[in-house]
Amino acid sequence: ALESAPLATKCVTATCIIGAGDFVAQIIESKGEVDGARVLRWAVFGFILQAPWNHFYQNAIEAALPSNPSNPWTQTTGLKVVLDQFVQAPIFTALVFYFFALLEGRGLDGALLQIKTTLKETLLKNWLIFIPATIVNFAFVPLEYRVLWINCVFFCWVIVLSLLINEDRGSGGVQGS
Repeated sequence: ALESAPLATKCVTATCIIGAGDFVAQIIESKGEVDGARVLRWAVFGFILQAPWNHFYQNAIEAALPSNPSNPWTQTTGLKVVLDQFVQAPIFTALVFYFFALLEGRGLDGALLQIKTTLKETLLKNWLIFIPATIVNFAFVPLEYRVLWINCVFFCWVIVLSLLINEDRGSGGVQGS
């Protein structure tokens, strides 16, 4: 499926993995109660934003800075990690906040407030997980499997991110729902 329909395959797997990540986050938050609409929002996020963004981003960065499979520990790998985590990650994380603020009816003001109050903290936590994962991704994972690798790591990250986004909104869900 990755050969015949790579983007569609990545969208479907991201939908399942990311929806499952929020499901687990809710189990942690609420001790068993699950808001199906919230799981669906995260799954839709995987389908609409996570998979396409990473599909095109991974292809673009690989085209611009090709990997050296015979020597994964190159300056190119280091440069990719720096670009990924200190340029792409802040942009993508802000997009995540916008996506959910709009989807949840909090609007642009809600997104801007969340970016202002939690982006720095979120990125610091992101880097704990994603800098090592990104090193592995660019050094060892073949291009066709990179989005799947990211989605598997994102399963853990979405639990953290979901808990941050839904903090102080109660176990049942999301402000504005």
